[in-house]
Amino acid sequence: MPKTLIKVDINKPAEKQDMLPHNRWHPDIPFVASVNPGEDFRIECLDWTGGQIVDDNDATDMRDVDLTKVHYLSGPVEIAGADPGDLLVVDILDIGAFQESEWGFTGIFARENGGGFLVDHYPEARKACWDFHGIYATSRHVPGVRIHGMSHPGLIGCLPSRELLDEWNAREAELIATDPDRIPPLAAPPYADTALLGHMPPQQAKEAAKVGARTVPPREHGGNVDIKNLTRGSRIYFPVYVEGGGLSVGDLHFSQGDGEITFCGAIEMAGWIDLHVDLIKGGMEKYGIKNPIFKTGTSGPNYNDFLVFEGISVDERGKQYYLDAHVAYRQAALNAIEYLKKFGYSGEQAYVILGTAPVEGRISGIVDIPNACATLYIPTEIFEFNIMPDSAGPKVLVDRAVELAKPT
Repeated sequence: MPKTLIKVDINKPAEKQDMLPHNRWHPDIPFVASVNPGEDFRIECLDWTGGQIVDDNDATDMRDVDLTKVHYLSGPVEIAGADPGDLLVVDILDIGAFQESEWGFTGIFARENGGGFLVDHYPEARKACWDFHGIYATSRHVPGVRIHGMSHPGLIGCLPSRELLDEWNAREAELIATDPDRIPPLAAPPYADTALLGHMPPQQAKEAAKVGARTVPPREHGGNVDIKNLTRGSRIYFPVYVEGGGLSVGDLHFSQGDGEITFCGAIEMAGWIDLHVDLIKGGMEKYGIKNPIFKTGTSGPNYNDFLVFEGISVDERGKQYYLDAHVAYRQAALNAIEYLKKFGYSGEQAYVILGTAPVEGRISGIVDIPNACATLYIPTEIFEFNIMPDSAGPKVLVDRAVELAKPT
């Protein structure tokens, strides 16, 4: 078994961990460990909220979760010999939940707390808890579904340079300024009050917190990419922007659909990840890379049968957009939800299924003006009953008395 480089205690608050995590990106966050190219190692991770969500039937915690504190990342790890301009090669060897914590959660965030992809339709907080059974997950809140997980890190990346950090803050501030009072906001700006910058000295941390980038979006260094296919056997090539690389990881997912559309849309978990690292010197210039690239692994569910839903660039009110893939994918998701409701699922339950099951989301057409065509592939094998259309019509096969957890 690889050596454990970073350990966490799921019974301790994030701020009291021995190896303090960080929840902002800044080039000066101190390394907590060091490895050489060619090494294998294990990193343990808190769930992305740092334990704010509990395994119960009350979504008050999901409604009130403090999103200025997330994500809690383990790292950064120094890779000896890594220089700006190199490519850091990261192999995902294995990933799993802690034996003492074999459960996960999914949430729909309230509009006031960030919302989600379909916030106009589902603006209230809801929660589903999942039990792990080896490679499968089931939920008392979402009956009739058993998901074979594609476990992966939702968030993984290297530290940014100061120049890159300044660029992020400038461009995101410019976007926010176009509609500063929007709910949900257009972006998540620096917020010093809840910044956690690892073992950075207090006075330095106070200043860094004013500009430290929030971990919500993916950026050039990787970050919160939420790519479900970064599972066991994947190889990722990260641009290196600071000396030593500064690799951090967190936000582990048991399973997720393309888009993680409820925002807390994956089956979130605390757990561990085994990695192998290497370097390609000067790789950014050699290959013209400024964002990570990756090679998918071969493990994970082997679903072969899908029911596919289409969406086009016309919203639910009939407004036409020009080649808008965002609108098209939203329509594909809404079409799938309406279909699943015919079998007895609530809209919220169907929404959660699309966020957690390994659905495939694709831009199937992006040139046929004025409509982009997005498609959403649902693996039919996740259901305990047949969801295919037939002449008899759909039957209600889900107990409508079972609901997602609501706030009390």
